[in-house]
Amino acid sequence: MQRTTNNERRTKSSHRLIEQVRQNGAAVAKLVGFEIGEAVDGHAVGHLDAGPQHTNPMGTLHGGILCDLADAAMGMAFASTLGPEESFTTLELKINFLRPFWTGRLHAEAQVTNRGKTVGLVECSVSDGRRRLIAKASSTCLILTGDQAAGR
Repeated sequence: MQRTTNNERRTKSSHRLIEQVRQNGAAVAKLVGFEIGEAVDGHAVGHLDAGPQHTNPMGTLHGGILCDLADAAMGMAFASTLGPEESFTTLELKINFLRPFWTGRLHAEAQVTNRGKTVGLVECSVSDGRRRLIAKASSTCLILTGDQAAGR
């Protein structure tokens, strides 16, 4: 992955997918209630204020909600590495649930750990307000170009 300086980060325009989310939001983010803030240079940060509406029948945060938050953060991190005519799709998504969580603010931090010409690997840590690791996720992404990227 090519690194940019802080000055280049300020002047480099964001990928269209990131701009689309910034301008219009993402339907799943509205549904679940999370937000993705920073998304630049292979890194993205997201937050969720988890409440009773996010729980499973046992009263803890539903694993799918953690997965949605991590997946969105990883997707935005990966999108920040794409060229203007590129898009991507997820080939694999894996998550490890490390401790139960009930309600409160969650922090998701995603980082592209490997960016090849056609495939990339992204990792995400989800932690609570006390910085305890709640879940660890990874995603393998396929870069789409040309007709494959059209409309995506």
